[in-house]
Amino acid sequence: MQSASQAYSKVASQTLNPRDLEAHLLLKAASRLQAIRESWDAKQADLDDALHYNRKLWSIFMSSMSDPQNPLPKSVRENVANLGLFVFKQTFAVMFERNPDQLRPLININRELAAGLRG
Repeated sequence: MQSASQAYSKVASQTLNPRDLEAHLLLKAASRLQAIRESWDAKQADLDDALHYNRKLWSIFMSSMSDPQNPLPKSVRENVANLGLFVFKQTFAVMFERNPDQLRPLININRELAAGLRG
């Protein structure tokens, strides 16, 4: 079943428009973090990988926001960049303090942004 899920995910990522793809990736990151939060003792070993994935995703968003060719209004780009800075700060806090409750803001931001992208 895992391979079927991976195959679907690969096809979906190739056929989604950019906004839907971004929403999909944000929800994937949120789901990974949520699974760790809900099963902290059993899944804490997966935390660094999930945080790395989320940080990498947000690095791409941050890079896109600073691109002069980005068609989004400046105020939207600034808001996303500010969210990105918060995500990075929160990520480092989780890495050093190892508290499952600190994952909640990262999960919520990803879900809210994904919902906004999907309209």
